[in-house]
Amino acid sequence: MRKITDNQDPLEVIGRAKGYSREKLVLNLPCHSKFTPALMQHIKRLPEVILRNSGTPLAKKINRMMREVFTEAYRAKQYTRTEINSRGVLFGVVHLKHRVIDLVLNYFHERWPQCVICLYNEHTHKTGLVNEKGIIREISSPLKNVVEMVSNNRSFIPYFDDIQFSGEEIFETLYKSQFISERENQPYFKRMIPNQCLKLPGMRNGVEKRFRNRKLNEFL
Repeated sequence: MRKITDNQDPLEVIGRAKGYSREKLVLNLPCHSKFTPALMQHIKRLPEVILRNSGTPLAKKINRMMREVFTEAYRAKQYTRTEINSRGVLFGVVHLKHRVIDLVLNYFHERWPQCVICLYNEHTHKTGLVNEKGIIREISSPLKNVVEMVSNNRSFIPYFDDIQFSGEEIFETLYKSQFISERENQPYFKRMIPNQCLKLPGMRNGVEKRFRNRKLNEFL
């Protein structure tokens, strides 16, 4: 019989470490668009071993909801096209049906802590922003208006004025510099950028489609 150490999850030792802990559920499940307080009350009453066993209908439902939340946040982080202006305001457009705008804003804030991040959500028609201190808020206003408002209160930053390129221009240059026709691997490209991601705001007319959808006679 395997011995359980202090640092090991008992459910992992017995081969039942599926799903999410109660702590993660309480923290992240409210982000789902179909979350209800009644569902959370039900979760809090159940033993964790039931929540973590993917064989029960409730656990399957919860696991699916959690995956949807994390998948949407991950895709927004990886595939959002952003631009930056001379005032150090980084901005872009997302489409988030779940309440994960905070997760996405925090991700960009950690990468560019010196900037103000503005993301317009097409689903809610609101613009979320996070400042240098990490304070997040949402404004019921179009992205252009919010960027202008924030920029007016910030000083001109010469460094950012030197890198004024659109997201499309940046990725166009990237793909052209790295593309080698003899090494084209379409299945790998599809795995790296799934079809669903090409429907995201920054990818709808992205350069990926031009590099991905090639005609057969181009290989002959």
